[in-house]
Amino acid sequence: MRVEELSARAGVSVDTIRYYQSKGLLSPPRRQGRVAWYESDHLDRIARVRSLQSRGFTLATIVRLLNGELDAADEALLGELAGTGLSDATATAKGSASSSTRDPEPSGMSPPHSVEPELFTIEALALRTGVPLPLLRAVEAEGLLVPRRVGTEERYTSEDVEAARAGLALLEWGVPLSALLELGRRHHAATESVAREAVDLFSVHIRGALREQAAGEDDAAQTARLVEAYAEMLPAVTTLVGHHFTRTLLKAALDHIEQVGTPVELQAVRGQDDDQAAAR
Repeated sequence: MRVEELSARAGVSVDTIRYYQSKGLLSPPRRQGRVAWYESDHLDRIARVRSLQSRGFTLATIVRLLNGELDAADEALLGELAGTGLSDATATAKGSASSSTRDPEPSGMSPPHSVEPELFTIEALALRTGVPLPLLRAVEAEGLLVPRRVGTEERYTSEDVEAARAGLALLEWGVPLSALLELGRRHHAATESVAREAVDLFSVHIRGALREQAAGEDDAAQTARLVEAYAEMLPAVTTLVGHHFTRTLLKAALDHIEQVGTPVELQAVRGQDDDQAAAR
């Protein structure tokens, strides 16, 4: 088929087809004189690319998937990280693998991803929180507000609603916006650095070890093991980091109040520490 027919059948523009070719996503057509001929394989490849794009994969990642640099387990984990959830096949494989090694879930408990969170655009987030849209965009630009990538869109959840309201509360108490954004910039840089090191640890010590253990298993079993490890480790790391930051913040506040505060202020900060301990 000619490029115009391929465009019509694939539901993409001719410019998109040529763009895919320039990025290595689509092999060159067979040429006969000055005419370029495309095959059904090109149609299938475009469908695959569009499917991966709709699940939130970047073009650079799609190239690696199509070239075989990333396998089915990597694809499932990438989809999970992008917030798209597991495919039916992967979810089934994960359930089968887990059922043979884990006890049944207690009655009333739902498996991961059984309930999808409500998602908002940044405009909807502004309406729900009362935070002006320009302020949300400024906070987002500094890395303090990190959207989830859902398909080809960026979306926010109820957790972002609470975070935005918390930031607004700090402003209402009198923290200057410029100071808050500067602190946010430095916090984001430090957090991103630690996060990347944590991901490297996961890749070396968990992902690599799981792949060696599952070397003789099929793709579905490898996928299940990898995604299960991610699903269990993410909340564990989140709890660990959150606990450490809270304790460090309270210690810094206590040290400061001990130097400059009144006995009443000192007792109040110590009471916050006690409340945190009781909550845990």
